[in-house]
Amino acid sequence: MRAIVFDAVASPLRVTDVAPPECPADGAVIDVKATGICRSDWHAWRGHEVVSLPHIPGHEFSGVVTETGPQVSVFAVGDRVTVPFVNGCGRCDWCRAGQAQVCPYQTQPGFSRAGSFAEQVAIPAADFNLIRLPDAMDFVTAAVLGCRFTTAFHALTAQARLKPQEWLAVFGCGGVGLSAVMIAVALGARVVAVDPSPAALARATELGAEATVAATDPVPMLHSITAGGAHSSVDALGSAATALCSVHSLRPRGRHIQVGLMLGDNKLAPLPWDLVVSRELEVLGSHGMAPHEYPPMLAMIGDGRLQPQRLIGSVIELEQAGEVLMAMDEPVPATAGMVVATI
Repeated sequence: MRAIVFDAVASPLRVTDVAPPECPADGAVIDVKATGICRSDWHAWRGHEVVSLPHIPGHEFSGVVTETGPQVSVFAVGDRVTVPFVNGCGRCDWCRAGQAQVCPYQTQPGFSRAGSFAEQVAIPAADFNLIRLPDAMDFVTAAVLGCRFTTAFHALTAQARLKPQEWLAVFGCGGVGLSAVMIAVALGARVVAVDPSPAALARATELGAEATVAATDPVPMLHSITAGGAHSSVDALGSAATALCSVHSLRPRGRHIQVGLMLGDNKLAPLPWDLVVSRELEVLGSHGMAPHEYPPMLAMIGDGRLQPQRLIGSVIELEQAGEVLMAMDEPVPATAGMVVATI
């Protein structure tokens, strides 16, 4: 089958022929129809996350089941599906409790296993991990759900517990941040978007942000706009500076949600723990979304409250995916939108 492969950290991604994946006894092989190109894929290519080499990236995808293992009973050949980027084992206490996104035995296509920049991808524990697509949803739209959109949905609904009329501050208006803006507005919240890029802030406004801030020190403006601080804040970028501003932007008993990956020196970024204690703030992480959380999100997409297709900037062929990924060495403008490759 055709696949995009890199042989060493930061080496050129190449189109090549590789052996198709073997079907796990409890899993399925999926014919990939569309795959998103996410900055997390770039992190793996750049060596910020360790992967086995040579490696096929890709973790946001949709497609059609082409083979199932003997232990699979819920899904069958021909089913249209997508998959969370965190694949739980389906058996541990965390998976049974509905928290597969933190399964200690999790695997991830494009990271711990071969990913979806290929004609086929294998998924373990298929009955647990596969998500059946609504008939009305096309494969390109479904592909963008696998990471950035679902991560934002879980962050706001499960972690932030965002309520109507609450203020949400979103730091960083890339794929995750703009997804968070759209989802928060659909949930009835009021959004302040923070980003140094005027184009990114304009896009956030189009998606429903009530206010935007581009200041070097956004905290005073945020407290003024929200009359005392945001109820919840999301660091969708992942840096010491944005995490610090996110916590400072909160009102008493506010919730900071860390969505952006904290890599390199940012792993040990300090936070204002005096404020965390005195204001009784919550500092929460967010990592993907479990399969059982998909139905409410799909229902909101089905009735038009959420429109993830608006976040898609371009659709390309698989052969171009490597070039797009390598180009992420430079900042990707928010106006570019999410890029999806079709196969």
